[in-house]
Order: sequence, then structure tokens, then C-alpha cells
Amino acid sequence: MGAIVGVVIGLAAWAQTGAPGPRFTVAEVQRSANVSNPQTYRSGGFLRGERYDLSKATMMDLIRLAYGFESDAVVGGPDWLEFDRFDVAGKAQAASTPHEIGLMLQSLLVERFQLAFHKDTRPMPVYVLRAGNARKLKAADGSGNGECKYQEQPADSPYTVYSCRNVTMAGLAQQLHRMVGDSLADSVIDSTGLAGTWDFDLKWTSRSVLPVGVERINIFSALEQQLGLRLTGEKAPLPVIVIDHVNEQPSTLSNGEALPPREVQFEVASVRASGPEVHDGYSGNTPGGGFQARGDTMRNLFATAWDIHWDHVDEMIVGAPEWMNTARFDIQAKPPAAANGAPPPRSSYIDDDVRLMLRALLTDRFKIRTHYEDRLVNAYTLVSAKPRLKKADPQNRANCKEARRTEHDPRDQNPRMSRLLACQNVTMAQFADQLMAVSANDFAYPVVDATGITGRWDLLLNYAPTGDRRNPERPTEPNGAMSIFEAIGKQLGLKLELRKRMEPVLVIDHIEALPTEN
Repeated sequence: MGAIVGVVIGLAAWAQTGAPGPRFTVAEVQRSANVSNPQTYRSGGFLRGERYDLSKATMMDLIRLAYGFESDAVVGGPDWLEFDRFDVAGKAQAASTPHEIGLMLQSLLVERFQLAFHKDTRPMPVYVLRAGNARKLKAADGSGNGECKYQEQPADSPYTVYSCRNVTMAGLAQQLHRMVGDSLADSVIDSTGLAGTWDFDLKWTSRSVLPVGVERINIFSALEQQLGLRLTGEKAPLPVIVIDHVNEQPSTLSNGEALPPREVQFEVASVRASGPEVHDGYSGNTPGGGFQARGDTMRNLFATAWDIHWDHVDEMIVGAPEWMNTARFDIQAKPPAAANGAPPPRSSYIDDDVRLMLRALLTDRFKIRTHYEDRLVNAYTLVSAKPRLKKADPQNRANCKEARRTEHDPRDQNPRMSRLLACQNVTMAQFADQLMAVSANDFAYPVVDATGITGRWDLLLNYAPTGDRRNPERPTEPNGAMSIFEAIGKQLGLKLELRKRMEPVLVIDHIEALPTEN
């Protein structure tokens, strides 16, 4: 049954019993503080020495990391499961494996949140692969290891191409997720009835690619036209876990032992001004959890260290000298304790520990002094205009995420309208709160709900990603692209208004233009 195998294995890998599994020697759990940068959600998830830190994780994140369940395989649960965020800190032996850490998280969820669930089978969205004009397929010649391999294309090519050799239909179904990526989110079931192995190439245009003068071919059309196979969205019984109980407030337990201190300073670091020939830069983690930058501006480095979205520096930082926009620096920094693995998928590009280490480094080397203060700023408020909303199906758990791919997908009809946000069973307050996370370029501050609309709703919003915050009310472009501001008005009958309100801003009191010597 193709990709369903992975789900079955994941569900079979655990047995919920009363017997405790491995535990953190000591652990602290608390609600996450509000953050100003939605793109840094979910940080950590690995050991540094004997300390484990995971911050800004939803309960769904915790369940995924502990048990390996994807959110689509988890049904039921309270409406805060994918919205409320928590920080977890624990002590474990430095040699603990990721698997052992997962078992420790399982114990923590049961003991601190009273998490309880059971296995079940439910009708769930799937893609079904069926045989159409299978004469287009070529029987394999016996060579190849049963894989579909990505084929590099010229830089100006709009196509994604995979070459598959000696592949069964079940193997193709299982590999389609990896090949197509986030635009094919559900499990794929092989119902072709075709035995044997096959050789073929498969070519399509990715949703994010905007070919000029070339016909767009989505994965559905590619399978049918090139291989004679049909891929359709349906429902099929799949193994799931059902949340029976989970507390919103974690309990407090203590054995009197203290956590290892959090590392907030690099062990060794070099900071140098970049050469005059450098005009482009980058920065990010290094293996083991260090940090490096090559020709990055002080503006970007400062925003990274103080956790401010790069697009909103001018709105959220006061007192930044002009040279911060142009002065570039090289940094190579090593932490005192290496991370025992890479951050889990869907994590921030730089974890909070490294962020704090970078802040301490810049503060020391550039003699930085800052403070926060509340100031009157322009921020968006969601209001009601002529609402066109659909009452929610109460059986769905509250969530907002990119919509499932469909055969006649609006994201394929107009690829500039590449975002299709699907919110289920949400309040207006939850929807407003998600806008900053789903379109971080457009919102410096959280969106406040002032619609006055009660109840829960199912919402579908199709828009073009944009960073054009200076003219959000611009009309639809000739190519049909529509900003999130206009889409909210035309598709939902709501409106985003700029209003004055008090929000915290970061004030730079002092910063030197050159670092002290290494």
C-alpha cells in the first residue's frame, strides 16, 4: 500500500502502557513567551552536553518528536493542540541517542500533560494511483535498484525530472512524496494492479516555478500523459491515533536536582570586517551547533541575534546607525558543547541557544547597549466588512496549514497564487493570530482580531506571497496575483486595517562600528 507502510510502521512502533519508560533526570516544562519573529518557531530538539532544550513547540510538535506521528495521523484532541506553544528543558546522559530522547519525551508527555491516546482506523484523505492507458509503460530490463533519481536540468529549465529504473508501482507510490515534495501531502496507495517492474522518466513543472511560454504540467497530468496512470484524491481507511486526553497546563514535578546551565556564550569566536570585494553574504549554523557568517551585514546579524524578522528591522529597531545596512562581517564561532545531532525537520534555521550566543558575542565585541520600550506603532487589525464565511465542521481539530493538493488546484491554474491556506474549525482570534506566521513578510506585529464574529469557521484563502508591505492595498496585478490583504477582502469578506497601538520596540543605545580585536 505504498506510503501507508510508513504510517503503519510508525503506529506499530509503540505500545502505550502504564509502565514508565526512560525519563529525563530532571525536566522543566512551561508555556512559551510571546515572540516577535514567527519564523523562529520550534527551536532546539537536541542535546548540548547533558542539556536538552526544545522551545516554542506545539503539543502536536511534541507528539511528533516523541512518537514519530505526523499530524495527519493524529485525530481528535483539543483546539489548542496545534496553537499553544511550550518550552521543554531536560537533563540526560550526553551519550543519549535521538531514539532515547524520544522515549524520554513520551514519559514527559504522559507524566506532565497526562497524555492518553489509542489506535484506531479512520477514513482519511489519500491519493490513489490507478492504471489508465498502461501501454505507455515500458517493462524494466532488470537493471537499476528500484529507485527514482532526480535528474539535474539546465538552469533555465522549468521542469523537475526523475528517472525511475526497475521500479514497481508500489515503489512509485511510496516515492511520490519525496519526489513531489510539499505539494503532495497525503499517502499514496497503489491500486494499479500492475505487477512487475518498470523503467520510465517523469517530468513536470513544480508549483513554485513560473515557466514563460511553456505549458505547465502538474504531477497529475504528468502521470496520466506520460505513464498512463491516474492519481486521484479519495478517502481510505488508515491507521490513526486518537487523542483521548491531554492537559493544557503541564504539572510541576521536581526531584530537587538542578538542570545543567544553558550555554549562552561561544567557547571561541572570530569576528572580522569583510573585505571590500564582498557584496553578498550568508549566515547560519555549522555542524555541531556553531555559527558562521560570510560577508553578512550588521543589520542582518543584529536582527538574527535579537530575533527580529529581517524585513521588519526598520519598524522594530530604533536608533540603528546607517552603517549597519552596509558594513559586512565574517564570523566563525564554536559552542562550548556540540549538539548531538541536527535540528529536527520544521525547525528554525538557527536555534535559540546559538541566537543567544551570537547576541552575547556581538554585545561584547561591538560594545552594544540596548533596551526595550513600548511605543505607538502601525499594526494590523482584522475587522469585519461583508463576511463570507463557512461554518466549521466540529469534528475537525482546529488548525491552519497549507491545503492539500488537488487535481484542479488553483495553485496550478495561476502559479503566482501559490499559497492556499486552509483553516479548519478556528475562531477569528485564532485565524488572526496565524496571519503573522503564514505571511511573516507582511506583518511586523501580531494581527489583532476586532471582527466581533463569534463561533468557529472553515476558511480557504488563496493568495500570492509578497513582501510588499508598503502598498498592501494595491489592486490585483495583470497576471492575476492577489496579495493576502486583497484575498482576505475578496474571498472572506474581512479587512485588514492599519491602526495605532502600543507595541515593544528595541532601542539601540550604543554600538561601535568595528569589533574589538580577536
